[in-house]
Amino acid sequence: MANNNSDLLLQLEAIIDTAIDGILTIDTRGNVERMNPAAASLFGYNTEEVIGNNIKMLMPEPYHSEHDGYLHKYNTTKVPHIIGIGREVKGQKKNGEIFPFRLAVSEVILNDRMIYTGVIHDLSDVKEAENQIIKLNKSLEKTVSERTYELESTINKLLQTNKAYESEIKERLIAEQKLKESEIELTKSLSKEKELNEMKSRFVSMASHEFRTPLTSILSSAAIIGRYEKEDQQDKREKHINRIKSSVANLTGILNDFLSLSKIEEGRVEINLVELNLDLLCHEIIEDTKQLLKSDQKIIHTVHGENPRTIIDERILRNIVFNLISNAIKYSDKDVFCDIHFHEDHFELIIKDQGIGIPIEDQKYLFTRFFRAGNVTNIQGTGLGLNIVKRYVELLGGQIKFESEHEVGTTFFVTIPNAEHSK
Repeated sequence: MANNNSDLLLQLEAIIDTAIDGILTIDTRGNVERMNPAAASLFGYNTEEVIGNNIKMLMPEPYHSEHDGYLHKYNTTKVPHIIGIGREVKGQKKNGEIFPFRLAVSEVILNDRMIYTGVIHDLSDVKEAENQIIKLNKSLEKTVSERTYELESTINKLLQTNKAYESEIKERLIAEQKLKESEIELTKSLSKEKELNEMKSRFVSMASHEFRTPLTSILSSAAIIGRYEKEDQQDKREKHINRIKSSVANLTGILNDFLSLSKIEEGRVEINLVELNLDLLCHEIIEDTKQLLKSDQKIIHTVHGENPRTIIDERILRNIVFNLISNAIKYSDKDVFCDIHFHEDHFELIIKDQGIGIPIEDQKYLFTRFFRAGNVTNIQGTGLGLNIVKRYVELLGGQIKFESEHEVGTTFFVTIPNAEHSK
């Protein structure tokens, strides 16, 4: 039996001596009785320098001064603070370096006397990793700030370029200033770097394409106008002046899209309800969009039901109808249909074209911000219009759906409740 106990002790000593974590044992007065090589290496001592000394030699302040009192308190009350619980503490190496470690202390009865065994797990690498993460987060925050500044600078440069034409585009400049303010507020609200980078990439890509074309047209036409000095060249001058006006209108539309999106996302869109003749509104919008019609293309408008009046926000509804009709004209060469169906508590607006349609694989992304279907890459657009329409419809408490077939056409169905019945 003695040999068995001796073998068992030898095995236990071998396990302790080869353990990766440090292991210490102390008596009830705090004196070190045993220290394995891992613990000695961790603290930078030889075991002979530590054994027999109080464990607090391995502790920095305030642990050094508090240890004797704590040990006495536990021996008296048995209320654990570390013993039987474990916690993260700090140790002091022989060279004075302080390092973090996880300490688990257990109470052991050995040969009718009490000893305490402490298992020490070095946390230096973990803390270093945490510090690296903190540094990385600060670096990422700096990157976000720099990207925000680059985005603001890009917008500012675009605004400055367009100021040369303020005599003809005063309304657009006002919209640009509002857009600039909205963009600044929007960038402040971006809390995730991924979303910021995606927004920046998509905006720069779209803006470089959508702004370059009309600006190039404006600059080239402005240069050519100077060459036509004779009276009989007035028609040529008019041609290029109209090109400039058309390009300016295109830029205004793009900026208005960004302004509308910014207001919606910031919750700055107010609902102003008025009594409105919807049939008359549609006629006004159809008249406004006639200049967009292609050769032999027309808009066919029909009304179903007896009450053309409704309680609604005129500005928001006008934006919805104008956007859907202008889209139908843009993506079709044939007639566009605008139908209104009146019901007691709601109305349904149906806009139908006979154009290129939407590929089935793109349909699920149709209302996504900045998305443009694969078959419209050669047609100007920001990819914001339908996203704004959907948000406006939802602000009015309505729903929007669509049906589309590639190369056959697309139909949008907008259902909006009468505000008088939704109270």
